[in-house]
Amino acid sequence: MAAQFLYFAYGSNLLSQRLRARTPSAVALGCAVLRGHELRWHMASRDGSGKCDVVSGPGTGQTVHGVVYRIASDEKKALDTAESLGVGYRQQIVEVELGAETAHALVYQALRVDASILPYDWYKTLVVSGALEHGLPALYRQQLKAAPCKPDPDAERSMRHYDLALRSP
Repeated sequence: MAAQFLYFAYGSNLLSQRLRARTPSAVALGCAVLRGHELRWHMASRDGSGKCDVVSGPGTGQTVHGVVYRIASDEKKALDTAESLGVGYRQQIVEVELGAETAHALVYQALRVDASILPYDWYKTLVVSGALEHGLPALYRQQLKAAPCKPDPDAERSMRHYDLALRSP
């Protein structure tokens, strides 16, 4: 069997179709919880918008819901590129609750943050669609939907991403 790694998706990569476009071997193992962290939309992306990030906050009681995927190790470079490793995000190994078990999974955390930046509406739609696809808790999905966002001035990019969200299960 080829080498593999576990990845905790919490942003737009929650959506299986988006992640599989980047890493075709990705298989969802199930919903997971990352305790002691909170989700923020403050990663300053090159496209002028905010992307999701998980920020540790020990003792806050915060949790981030997501999905653990198993991915072939030879596809990690493609995922690193998509996540702009070393520029946009750094990688960490975190312990998540995957059902009744714990697992150690790779997660990307933002290097460039701007608390005033907003995500594009299509990005938020991808995140919410992924949360819905995997049946993340209803209250958590409501919190995702309530996040402020802004329209993307690039109509072609916006349509391309909305199309992906609409084609997903």
